[in-house]
Amino acid sequence: MRNMVLLAYLIPVGARCLVPDRCAAQAPLRLAEALERAEQDAFANRIAAGESAASEGEALRPLKGILPSVRLESGYQRTTDPLGAFGFTLRQREVTPAAFAPASLNDPAAIGNLGTGLVLEQPLFNADAWLGRRAANRQRDAARAAERWTRTATAVDVVRGYWGTVLATEQVRALEQSLEAARSHHRQAESLAHQGMATSSDALLASVKAGEIEALLASARSQARLAKRGLALLMGAPGDTGFVMPDSLPSPDRLRSVMSRAMASPAGARADVEAADHALAAASADASRASALYLPRLNSFGRLDWNAPGAPFGGKSSWTVGVMLSWSPFSGASELSEHRVATGRQAAARAMAESATAQATLDLARAHDGLEVAAARLDIAEGAVGQAREAHRIVSRKYDGGLATVAELLDAATAETAAHLGVVAARYEAIMATTEILRAEGSALSLLGDLED
Repeated sequence: MRNMVLLAYLIPVGARCLVPDRCAAQAPLRLAEALERAEQDAFANRIAAGESAASEGEALRPLKGILPSVRLESGYQRTTDPLGAFGFTLRQREVTPAAFAPASLNDPAAIGNLGTGLVLEQPLFNADAWLGRRAANRQRDAARAAERWTRTATAVDVVRGYWGTVLATEQVRALEQSLEAARSHHRQAESLAHQGMATSSDALLASVKAGEIEALLASARSQARLAKRGLALLMGAPGDTGFVMPDSLPSPDRLRSVMSRAMASPAGARADVEAADHALAAASADASRASALYLPRLNSFGRLDWNAPGAPFGGKSSWTVGVMLSWSPFSGASELSEHRVATGRQAAARAMAESATAQATLDLARAHDGLEVAAARLDIAEGAVGQAREAHRIVSRKYDGGLATVAELLDAATAETAAHLGVVAARYEAIMATTEILRAEGSALSLLGDLED
């Protein structure tokens, strides 16, 4: 049982599985699949979709002042009030000469009336409603663009988490190989010390170095586990970590090909800039709406009424139509307040739109520089690996011949490990630099699919 636990601990996290046969048959999670899962289930995307849906609903609210409304009314009353009783008799068309008798007028018997009405109201001119509708539509467009930008940001996070998990797996594998080499050096130093060809301090130094690498390996394994859980969280399923990751990052040649294509891709429209522009349009329309509150309103209505002692829609119907003009040039300074609030929001929205455009320009320049730096680092790191490997080989032979100290041997081994980790990190940085330039350009991230076989 102890051996099984030890074996499970030594297996790289990205390829760990409870049932090895199933692991061998399970295909690694592809980036496109991770992005698709996040597109549907990521928490940030679902929040943005809900806010966008709410904005869609808000865009319908101003229609109350534009479209007609139909209302059904019904109510029952019973009274002995002289005026009310005679009115009910009159509405029910039951007036007779006897109803004008003074005794009946002064002291009427209780009478009940069930009134039923069908009311149609049609706004004719409400300038604030039309301008409010325009503002609401622009705000809806801003919410849609903001949702798209949120989905783009989520996709970038998924790319970072996906390849970050693969990076952590490669780092674990590199440290495992380094630990094996350190232990080999330790055994070699002990053997030479027993033969009198080296001092005991050589073996002690090799043991210390192996311990340092073992501590780094434990930390790397922890980071790999957390990276996988973080990716699951980004995909909206924090409890689902049963997927298998690829064994390694894309090759430098494949990276260079995708990087050059990303550098040459034309810039598109960024959703965050579109959202800011739509928000400015919405604020401008809302400022116009606030100014239109000083204008008069013109509305029409029509209704059909039925009055009967107890049956809905009973008796003979009557109709009423009318037009109403209302104007409130001053309502306790409420219009002035709304106008000032809307004007302030318009000024803030204009500054935000200008800021979004300037930020997009800066992001694009930074992304281009970042991609160039990442390409240079990749070239340097790739060359350093071969140099460090050759240096380690030379020092190892010199140590075998007694021409190098164990410190020099361990330093060479450490340099080779650092070079391996450096080229892995450089490949990851190249991926993220490519991702950032696509986001800064407003381009789709589909080009990143070419990083996979």
